[in-house]
Amino acid sequence: MADLFDSSPEGAPSAAPRPLADRLRPRALSEVIGQQAVLGSEGALGVMLAAGSLGSLILWGPPGVGKTTIARLLAHETDLHFVQISAIFTGVPELRRVFEEARHRRGNGQGTLLFVDEIHRFNRAQQDAFLPHMEDGTILLVGATTENPSFELNAALLSRAQVMVLERLSLADLELLAQRAERELGRALPLDGLAREALLEMADGDGRALLNLIEQVAAWTVEGRLDSAALAARLMRRAAHYDKSGDAHYNLISALHKSVRGSDPDAALYWLARMLTGGEDPRYLARRITRMAIEDIGLADSHAQTVCLHAWEIYERLGSPEGDLALGQAVIYLALAPKSNAGYGAFKAALRDARKTGSEPPPKHILNAPTSLMKEQGYGAGYQYDHDAEDGFSGQDYFPEGMKRPTYYLPPERGFERELKKRLDYFAKLRTRRG
Repeated sequence: MADLFDSSPEGAPSAAPRPLADRLRPRALSEVIGQQAVLGSEGALGVMLAAGSLGSLILWGPPGVGKTTIARLLAHETDLHFVQISAIFTGVPELRRVFEEARHRRGNGQGTLLFVDEIHRFNRAQQDAFLPHMEDGTILLVGATTENPSFELNAALLSRAQVMVLERLSLADLELLAQRAERELGRALPLDGLAREALLEMADGDGRALLNLIEQVAAWTVEGRLDSAALAARLMRRAAHYDKSGDAHYNLISALHKSVRGSDPDAALYWLARMLTGGEDPRYLARRITRMAIEDIGLADSHAQTVCLHAWEIYERLGSPEGDLALGQAVIYLALAPKSNAGYGAFKAALRDARKTGSEPPPKHILNAPTSLMKEQGYGAGYQYDHDAEDGFSGQDYFPEGMKRPTYYLPPERGFERELKKRLDYFAKLRTRRG
């Protein structure tokens, strides 16, 4: 019985040219460049294979790091029949056919490793369809995803598969790959040292992208070696991987926020630039930058919020790219401002108490009494008008009757909150003195 996506019989000659990436596909796991943290003798996959106990897997990593290659080689290492499908092009009828073929193959004594590319694109019900076939051994599932499995895959599937995290290739890994490509091509690339380094950086950790770039460079007819400027003129830089609704979006905004919180303006500018060059909406960034001013600086420098709002307004008037500079300057200001989350923490603590005591009325002495009945009920009785009190402070209790007075706001001695702490301590002393 034929398998989905089967091509011509194995070993049949083909006159079609093979891309460099296909020609360099490793024939054994030991030939895979990078990913030693997973594939090495002490790595999770290495240990599994040594013990002969390979289970279902989810390979999570960016594009071009070897997910498909590793899946193929795992099938070869374990003598399983390899079947590859893509969640983009596969529907329920095709899945049923794959499962039926795997069941038939199993009856003949042959196991099946089913590789599902872009597995996160299957909906929850489609993901559930794999479960019984994984449990009874009909298939060994290897899924590949560029998105965080915790958010994109359902819990039942994750409980039956181990997640393996694959990392983007380092510059050293890419150099090894470039050397392997040169041996396959039979000649060195016509690039000087800086141009070669620029080529590796253009690949941005993606091995497949690097081999495609090398294939283009190798096809050029040039005399001598090109420098980095000549390379840039002939070759477009690969767009950075950035998905505005995926992991990259949340990872980069987290990096920006934590760089600001950590008072590192250079790192904050870098992550802001990464998001802008990746195509992020500057208005989203303006909103998040303003939130940083409120959450991490607060009253230690209340002018920070004004700086952010002005930057937002400037962007709305100028647009990109001119208005991007205003956002950059706001980020610098925030990174160098004194930090305090005292106001943020105080507000969250007050919210917690409000949820617990949400039905408690205010004390009667601070309620207005516009009717005689309300006066008879004691509304407004005993209220002291603070402006008539000594120092303009009565020291009355404004919390619900019977509620122990809490303390929410604890300002640190940083920035303007150093002054606010003096005021807070002053009023606390007066309150204690006046009972």
